[in-house]
Amino acid sequence: MSYDQNYPFPQVFLVDGAGDPQHPAQPPGLIPCWSFPPAQQRVRSRGKSEGCMGIRPGLALIVLLLFLLVFAALGFEAYQILKIQKELRQVKPEMEVAAPQKQIGYYEPQLSGEDKKDRPAAHVTGRIEKGHVPQTLRWESKTGQAFTSTGVAYRIEDGALQVNESGLYHIYSRVELMIKDCVPPSFKHSVFVKRSGHSPSLILMEAHKAGFCSKQSGHTWTTESFLGSALQLKKYDRVFVNVSHPTSLSHSHYGNFFGLYKI
Repeated sequence: MSYDQNYPFPQVFLVDGAGDPQHPAQPPGLIPCWSFPPAQQRVRSRGKSEGCMGIRPGLALIVLLLFLLVFAALGFEAYQILKIQKELRQVKPEMEVAAPQKQIGYYEPQLSGEDKKDRPAAHVTGRIEKGHVPQTLRWESKTGQAFTSTGVAYRIEDGALQVNESGLYHIYSRVELMIKDCVPPSFKHSVFVKRSGHSPSLILMEAHKAGFCSKQSGHTWTTESFLGSALQLKKYDRVFVNVSHPTSLSHSHYGNFFGLYKI
């Protein structure tokens, strides 16, 4: 009698000719099939324990944590780069502003040839006159900022600046007047030169001032006149300053001045 051992059979009692009952027939040496789960159930339970796509849950969790750690590191590096770029943008303008400060300080240019010479120049300031005040002004040549250099001499006797070299000179003069009760109502300011071989003087610059005040008693009016120009001078030329009303000049040394220098 043949049968499939994978499926259990109900107990069968065999009766022989004598009619005595026998023990149930069971294949010798076999373990009862109900002691183990079926093969299909074992396959299902094994598949559930291995997880998704054959990867165990614990291993999948570790891999996920590693990916999260990598992405966190990349995000932190990107944040650091952005922070450094922001700091550099803030520091760059300060560096641009600070760079020119290195040039601040005493600078002595290298001079050569004619530049090393003491160029003819002079600057004289106003002088307070006592007694008679001539129209051709006298000046202070050694007080305060006043000076004369090689090539220019101040003549005390007539108030002239005498040049000892021919050339192109910048000549300038400023006078300041304080007039009370608008008297005089106008005045003249001029710069002229006396040249050897020419008896009359030559006017170099001239200015007229009028209408700067109104006739009101008890009022003091202040005004000024400035002359300046580049002119050719010859050796031993003497340059002077004239004003029409010298008694109206202010008593300011730095409000009245006269000078020249070779260009």
